[in-house]
Amino acid sequence: MDPAELDRILGGLPVYSDANLVLGISHKDDAAVYRLPSGELLVQTVDFFTPVVDDPYDYGSIAAANSLSDVYAMNGRPLFALNICCFPRKHPAELWNAVLRGGADKAIEAGIAIVGGHTVDDQEPKYGLVVTGIVPPGKYWTNEGAKPGDVLILTKPLGTGIITTSLKNETVAVTDAADAIAGMKTLNRAAAEVLARYEVHSCTDVTGNGLIGHSWEIAEASRVGIEFHLSAFPFYSAARKLAESGKFPGGTFSNKRYYGGMVEESAGLDENLVWLLFDAQTSGGLLAALPREQADSAVSELRKAGVHAAAVVGEIIEGGKIHISA
Repeated sequence: MDPAELDRILGGLPVYSDANLVLGISHKDDAAVYRLPSGELLVQTVDFFTPVVDDPYDYGSIAAANSLSDVYAMNGRPLFALNICCFPRKHPAELWNAVLRGGADKAIEAGIAIVGGHTVDDQEPKYGLVVTGIVPPGKYWTNEGAKPGDVLILTKPLGTGIITTSLKNETVAVTDAADAIAGMKTLNRAAAEVLARYEVHSCTDVTGNGLIGHSWEIAEASRVGIEFHLSAFPFYSAARKLAESGKFPGGTFSNKRYYGGMVEESAGLDENLVWLLFDAQTSGGLLAALPREQADSAVSELRKAGVHAAAVVGEIIEGGKIHISA
């Protein structure tokens, strides 16, 4: 959904006050955090969407990984999940079985069970999970807390929005999109486990609002600015070539319209790559702010843990803008 439209929908809604609700929707964080009577913190999130790839098993895997990502972005440990299924009756049951197998296998990889859910007949298929997790008191990550001098580490490449749209339009081959499909299916579990050993001041995952949109949520909540270095970003292999065509998805244009005013660019940048920073992502990586002196060690450990694209892509600065330099 267009970020501006979502803001209008959410504007003015009544909010119930609960002393045990540690984190709600005030800073657009990835999940809600609720304090249990034991003092432990419950983390809960929901996410579902229409197919982004043709293969039903891959679709289920990607949707589940995307749903689980919000818990990892809060430094949470998933406990269990529920399916959300909007499946048209006109298609065979075997197709939806493959979607659910993809989701179930990804949940097993995360070490949790899918314990139920809800299914409705819908003209357009949609699938995802409600995920419940837990995080130790005082250990949860939010958009708020980034400090000037921190660096920003990104754990997955960018470009899934333009790639998946091109797959639907048959302007890119599945073989050329293989690394992006594999990336979307990859859990952010390993990245979160490594980052948890460091002093993470702020964290989010990069999904529908794009890299710029989600980083703006950090900047706004933390009352800071951000400096990004375009040459430091990892991109999926097909993304650069597709960006040259200028045929970006509608969600990317929406992100550019909504967040473009928060961005200042240095002269001479490759505008095709700048657009990829606004690209609406599916099951993207974590974006974490941590002290500069910890950055090299964190990136090294992330890559050893199999998070091969991990890179320092910018830093937290004073001010309230996002700057993009070469």
